[in-house]
Amino acid sequence: MGEEIAKGHFQKQDFREFQDRLQRETALLRTWFDEGVFDSGQLTGGFEIEAWLVDRAFDPAPVNQVYLEMLDDPMVVPELSAFNVELNTTPRPMTGSSLAQMHIELEQTWTLCRQTADKLDADLLMIGILPTVHEEQLALGNMSMLTRYRALNEQILRLRKGEAIELDISGRELLNTKHHDVMLEAAATSFQIHLKVPPELARRYYNASIILSAPMVAISANSPYLFGKDLWDETRIPLFEQAVSVASTRTRLADRVTFGKTFINQSVMECFDNNLAAYVVLLPELMDSDLSGLNHLRLHNGTIWRWNRPLIGFNDDGTPHLRIEHRVVPAGPSAIDTIANAAFYYGLVYAMAHGEKAAESLISFETARSNFYAAAKNSLNANITWLDNHSVPIHSVLSDILLPMAREGLQMQDFSVDDIERYLAVIEGRLHARCNGAAWQRSWVAINGNDMHGLTRAYAKCQQTGEPVHEWKIEKEG
Repeated sequence: MGEEIAKGHFQKQDFREFQDRLQRETALLRTWFDEGVFDSGQLTGGFEIEAWLVDRAFDPAPVNQVYLEMLDDPMVVPELSAFNVELNTTPRPMTGSSLAQMHIELEQTWTLCRQTADKLDADLLMIGILPTVHEEQLALGNMSMLTRYRALNEQILRLRKGEAIELDISGRELLNTKHHDVMLEAAATSFQIHLKVPPELARRYYNASIILSAPMVAISANSPYLFGKDLWDETRIPLFEQAVSVASTRTRLADRVTFGKTFINQSVMECFDNNLAAYVVLLPELMDSDLSGLNHLRLHNGTIWRWNRPLIGFNDDGTPHLRIEHRVVPAGPSAIDTIANAAFYYGLVYAMAHGEKAAESLISFETARSNFYAAAKNSLNANITWLDNHSVPIHSVLSDILLPMAREGLQMQDFSVDDIERYLAVIEGRLHARCNGAAWQRSWVAINGNDMHGLTRAYAKCQQTGEPVHEWKIEKEG
């Protein structure tokens, strides 16, 4: 949720001054787009992965403050809850052996993180939603000790005029509950893929990311259970959308977690214009008055969680750059699954963005959005409407169209042939077995019953083998 802020309570003057600076920075950003000042260099990729701290019984362990002090790694940072942390990776050029290098770095960091957790009688787990988490654990007492999180909670409840947040998810079972803070969001942990793109193709990359959201969710779904209920294959999607909603029965404010309403027509600048026009400020932290850092614009953008979010960053020499943050993929199930998901996205989005015909001219935004929610609900068993305007099983789209497209996209970028085959073989294996993380979890429950602790224990054991999820075995417990 961005950088730490200095204070947690704000006055009306703070909002007025922040809004003024936001308007000026948005105007400055518009001139940057007009004048072409952004980095047009090589594609660069990276990612963030959110993880759970769990105790020996596989319940959430709210110890991230002491844990992070012991770990002392600037690439591992706190998340909203005290039982979550976020791991970051080194950005790498999209070519050569970068995928293997990402994999090595992730495994090294993960090993160190688990070793540190062990000193606290805890462990680390990557999964979209921890099956053992209970609603009462998602309380302010388990919020990370950072000002920005408490300020965010205060402002969202203020905009809701004190009305409780309602979680209403209809899947294989029904879940309806009311919650009085934003901590429900902590139950959803993601794998966020970043890609620095050239400004002249940013529109194509952004729109392609939107179109690819449905197949990316379908292949990677890993969140079927919440509070013991069997819901969507990727329950994290409706959970996050509802958990930080500022809309209430008395307001009509824009959703902060959103798939969006339209493709980009001309420029990514359209998203930042929309940020200014459609979204009230949540955290009016006043920073350095130098507009060129776009500090207020970037903070505001960080409180609008589009499933595909444009980001403004700066190179070491101060040159601004554009990134696409693809947020639809859950954490887990294993390190190799994680890199395979990234490889699949990097190959697909490149091929689609560089296609002879813009993909967004072949599909409506409404169809892309409908595909996304169908895939989040039923993943590999969903039907979607693809670019030929026919309703087809998403499994067929993935196998027959997108897997070859991803391979071609990675080859066009001169990735290592061995790496392309290694990581796309994981995607192919999932498709052949019809087994993503959600399917594996449900298969375990079908054999062993609705034992969320047993499920989590078995999942953790398999994750530690380093094997991809479609090769995980399921044993009858007891």
